[in-house]
Amino acid sequence: MPTISPDNTITIAFSVKDRAATVAWYQEHLGFAELFSADDAGWTEISTNTPGVTIGLGDAEEIKPASTMPVFGVPNFDLARAALEEAAVKFDGDTIEVEGMVKVATLFDPDGNPLMIAEDLSKS
Repeated sequence: MPTISPDNTITIAFSVKDRAATVAWYQEHLGFAELFSADDAGWTEISTNTPGVTIGLGDAEEIKPASTMPVFGVPNFDLARAALEEAAVKFDGDTIEVEGMVKVATLFDPDGNPLMIAEDLSKS
């Protein structure tokens, strides 16, 4: 028997310097939408393309990039990476490919929080 029974929601929380700019980055580059903003609490929540998964952005004067890295699946890795690079999104090195399994690369939001995009090659 589990200690708790979580519901079907996950919020990935990041510290950011400028919530409005970071929301705009997620909207422009990943197509996510702002769900709500509570300025008095220094918090904004945005949707992802995965039901029940949101990203929370909290105000912080000093940013310590997250050690947890959300991985967002993409249907065509090469096109996704090229589009992000064209938009001057910063990546951490080259694409890693495990033949017949996955292609992945780490990128950073405006506050240096790491994210990853991945294509599942086992479905091809």
